[in-house]
Amino acid sequence: MERILIIEDETPMRTALADLLAAEGYRPLTAADGASGLQRALVEKPDLILLDVMMPKLDGFTVCSELRRLANDVPVVMLTAKGQIEDRVNGLDVGADDYVVKPFSSEELLARVRALLRRVERKAKALTKLKLGDTEIDLARQTAMQLRKPVHLTAKEFAMLRLLADAEEEPVSRERFLDVVWGYGAFPTTRTVDNHIASLRSKLEKNPDEPRWIKTVHGVGYKLER
Repeated sequence: MERILIIEDETPMRTALADLLAAEGYRPLTAADGASGLQRALVEKPDLILLDVMMPKLDGFTVCSELRRLANDVPVVMLTAKGQIEDRVNGLDVGADDYVVKPFSSEELLARVRALLRRVERKAKALTKLKLGDTEIDLARQTAMQLRKPVHLTAKEFAMLRLLADAEEEPVSRERFLDVVWGYGAFPTTRTVDNHIASLRSKLEKNPDEPRWIKTVHGVGYKLER
């Protein structure tokens, strides 16, 4: 059950948000001002924060800025009656992930909460290191070592490995490779994907003609078996 901290000084709004989140299966935590909200965020480490802007003691911009200064990357949705562009820009500049202007619909707020929580879940699941037999690959640093010797992989080859790893042994289509690795502005063909897979196999597989790690899924694309 995800815990969501509501930092809001208006009691009716704070109560309504807590009831809404509880009805959706979340565990709401509350704070009535910026100072106590910041303290509760640091101590209880919620999964997400709904943060009002205009509050006593510390405003929402200050709370969010302090969280980021302390390297706390909890997702923050700022809630405010202010709708001016400069306020929204200020909120995003201090580290907020999203910005909702009052009055807002319950459906919109819940959709934004779900989207941010999904993003956090994907990030938590994302692999940074792979071990394929004798080869150790650091996807974050884009380095690869095979029996303590460096293996040269191109940026696109690292990106393809990242996509394969994130798919969790599900097949990745050639079209998906083209969209993610090459982007819509480029004009490669599916044969380009096949050529890069062949290059990866030549560097990572003991027998590229009978691959152990990067498997072909006929009619679909490729998958990574770890």
